[in-house]
Amino acid sequence: MRLPEIQGQIERRLLVNYRVDPEAITRVLPDRFRPQLIDGAAVAGICLIRLGQIRPMHTPRWIGLGSENAAHRIAVEWETDHGTQTGVYIPRRDTNSRANVLLGGRLYPGEHHRARFHVDETDTEIRVGYESCDGTATVDVAVRAADQLDRSRLFQNLEEASAFFESGAVGYSATAQSGQFDGLKLRTTAWKIEPTSVIHAHSSFFDAGGFPAGTVELDSALLMRRVPVVWESLPSLPSQTSHAA
Repeated sequence: MRLPEIQGQIERRLLVNYRVDPEAITRVLPDRFRPQLIDGAAVAGICLIRLGQIRPMHTPRWIGLGSENAAHRIAVEWETDHGTQTGVYIPRRDTNSRANVLLGGRLYPGEHHRARFHVDETDTEIRVGYESCDGTATVDVAVRAADQLDRSRLFQNLEEASAFFESGAVGYSATAQSGQFDGLKLRTTAWKIEPTSVIHAHSSFFDAGGFPAGTVELDSALLMRRVPVVWESLPSLPSQTSHAA
């Protein structure tokens, strides 16, 4: 039995984005999904998110939990009985919360790996890094607040980037159970993204994940802060399309 809805606040959400060769990213995608393209390039990245006041809907704030979390994500499309859908595929989630590790994939969608996070944050600069306790994932990202989005090859401006990520509110996560993916949808009435300038970015998934040289390029980083949200559990997505689709 999973909670149908969970509410809380995104205290900080840093979206680190990569421009990836479609053929290279297809190699790490399950057959159910294909990459969503912008001008012929796939979009992938890391979501580094600090959550607060996380609790079941219609319960008091004081019971809510906080945690640092990370999700490696790939913008994808897939076919359903109702046509083509878009969202993100999440091959891996990491967290510093024992509760998320214990309850993820059980009480709410999304299985998590335990990790040690290191955060240094001011109003103008943010650095987030972590090492997974199983030794299979490392990330270290530092950004500085900026007045506008620049040097991005994926997005012409901040408005275009914001619209793209807002439309990717549905995510499906890899699970230990073969044949299905956990589904989650994010809802908010206060969507707002800020531009940043990347000081440095490292991810073992993108930098040492077996991608051929020249197929992965750091593109941009975007920031969200103090956003109230609701996560809605979705039915599991089968790994194969139905006959009708």
